Amino acid sequence: MSALRPTLRWGLVLSALLSLHCDPPPVEATADHRQRQNLSRIEGQVVVQGRVRGNAIVLLYDAARPPPPQGTGRPLSFTVIPQERLFGPADDASAGPFTAPYTFSLVAPGRYLVRGFIDADTCRTNPQPCHTPDFIPWYTVTGEPNAGDMGGAAVDPVTRAPRVLELAESADGTLPALTGVNVLFGETSTVPVDRPAFWVDSPPRFERTTSIKLLELKPLQIKQGAVDQRPTGMLVRFVDENTDGVPDDANQDNVPDLWPRVVVRKLAEGESLTDAQRLADENDLDRNGVLDAEGVEYPRMEGAADGQPDLVVLAAGLDTTVLNSMRKSDGSWNMGPVLVESLRVVVQARAFDARNPQQPQPLRAVPSGRYALTLIHFTGQTWRVPNELSPSVAAADGLPEVKTQSFVLEVP
Repeated sequence: MSALRPTLRWGLVLSALLSLHCDPPPVEATADHRQRQNLSRIEGQVVVQGRVRGNAIVLLYDAARPPPPQGTGRPLSFTVIPQERLFGPADDASAGPFTAPYTFSLVAPGRYLVRGFIDADTCRTNPQPCHTPDFIPWYTVTGEPNAGDMGGAAVDPVTRAPRVLELAESADGTLPALTGVNVLFGETSTVPVDRPAFWVDSPPRFERTTSIKLLELKPLQIKQGAVDQRPTGMLVRFVDENTDGVPDDANQDNVPDLWPRVVVRKLAEGESLTDAQRLADENDLDRNGVLDAEGVEYPRMEGAADGQPDLVVLAAGLDTTVLNSMRKSDGSWNMGPVLVESLRVVVQARAFDARNPQQPQPLRAVPSGRYALTLIHFTGQTWRVPNELSPSVAAADGLPEVKTQSFVLEVP
């Protein structure tokens, strides 16, 4: 999940103004459309059924940009319900249910998803290895759930499918609040593993004269400061969206689709950028997951440019040799998760503008520059290099320095 930095703007009212006994100044509509925007709220109850204990993290997403694994969207906002308010003095053996209210205020008209997780203190029950609450929203390396955390979502009470919430203006121009939007958490949605933290054991340079680049990814184990990631290996699983027990083949290339998904995306460039800004994706300098209004565009393979900033990605995926680990002893596919020691990623010398991920547009050539590598787990957990553990930025953020986390794929 991306880093969120909510800005609190405190107004100061001088008491001296109250004693001047002068007429109040006229109030005129501002020219700033953001201050004239009709806003409302989404609210409901967090409902937890289980023995987990920890703060409840509730996240608001644009429905058009869902979070992993369905998409790559980042939260628009978040709120934290403290453990003490949610669970009170309940005994650790009690499964509840436990409830506490939550609210998202100042929400604009639109369609939204509400997701969340319990940032669990699994050390309370002494399993080893265990996690204490470790959610820090400001950094990508600490902003997602780990093993033992409990997932949750606003779902349809009958079908249990995730709800799409629409905040729309009424006929009189008002924007009614969405109330009664409960977020349900249960033990069946407990996160089974840590995030897919990795380091790249391969040279970074990718010559455009070659057709592919192979990258060897190995699990990163680190327990230092605010960062606690201890994956025992790399998990692989077949994609089976229709749950028919058969691996999907969405692009019909006769190769089964696999988790984790791989995203290789171009990073921001510029001599004026700080080390922290150089971690941002190209054309998304504010790191909010939405392309900037102005930015870089590249020639397309066919057709004219659309005049909009590009979201440049390279074709990439897991090497098919991993399929050798996905067979049962009888030769049939193992549809469950399989733990492997490392993953080999194949990056192709083919670039696309994925501004519309449903219809990526081939580019004429692979743009030179630096590229980030992201793994998207079937659990919705992700890991990306480079990240805030890079030595050039870690110290300033109070995070441990890990040299391998500064890796970028370099296209000359």
